[in-house]
Amino acid sequence: MLENLSTEKRNNNTMKMDEMSVLEILKTMNQEDKSVPGIIEKELASIEEAVEKVIHSFKAKGRLIYIGAGTSGRLGILDAVECVPTFGVSPNQVVGIIAGGAEAIKTAIEGVEDSRQFGMDDLKAVSLTKNDTVVGIAASGRTPYVIGALQYAKQMGAGTVAVSCNTQSEISEFADTAIEIETGAEVLTGSTRLKAGTAQKLVLNMISTAAMIGVGKVYGNLMVDVQATNAKLIERSKRIIMDATQVDYDAAEHFYEKADGHVKTAIVMSLLDCTKEQAIEKLEIAGGFVRKAL
Repeated sequence: MLENLSTEKRNNNTMKMDEMSVLEILKTMNQEDKSVPGIIEKELASIEEAVEKVIHSFKAKGRLIYIGAGTSGRLGILDAVECVPTFGVSPNQVVGIIAGGAEAIKTAIEGVEDSRQFGMDDLKAVSLTKNDTVVGIAASGRTPYVIGALQYAKQMGAGTVAVSCNTQSEISEFADTAIEIETGAEVLTGSTRLKAGTAQKLVLNMISTAAMIGVGKVYGNLMVDVQATNAKLIERSKRIIMDATQVDYDAAEHFYEKADGHVKTAIVMSLLDCTKEQAIEKLEIAGGFVRKAL
């Protein structure tokens, strides 16, 4: 029942929000948002478990698949899309699925989240395998679409993770790893795009970023697999080479060009004073980890 969910309860701090000044509203929202990181901290062990699952999937040539409805589905898509330029991965390595398909990204489509079968069908459509990890996202923790997806993922032997914003969530029962971030009553009753949405975004940031670090996509704190798809990112790539190797801009540009725009290769070439071919070989032996290649 919805009334039993903490995300659906009324917030005592905002009972007269319509009488507040704009500044009072903003201060209240800001104060409520401050609680989110502390709540997430309590779930770090479960988030760690989820990350390990994703790393295992990546090493097995599997995928990280986010699936959800409404805001939760959109947040999964957002994280999936941004992994491509940030970490230089294929769009197929991190996948975001939303109930109702592409149209639901911009427009609310009623009813689709109420079907377990639709969740199963959408995972079948992307040819789910046992090497994948499925992260089901639902603020309420009870969305049938997500439950169906997790049921099917378990049947296929894939890794399963449930991310919800209520404790003892129904979707947690269908996942090997349950992440329950109880963000409580929203400033605007039931509007889980607020604190719950913020919490989900932070958790997805953690899962994808930590997993990418775990498979060698980062050197130090540098995005060494960044895809230079525009002028800004080309310049960022050169700055990354400068930071990683302590060379000046001209030298970084030289190595960037010699490496055909591949930042990792340029870094290894610079630090080991080797050819592009030698750098590529060292990176292959090191499994893509720059530090191990040096």
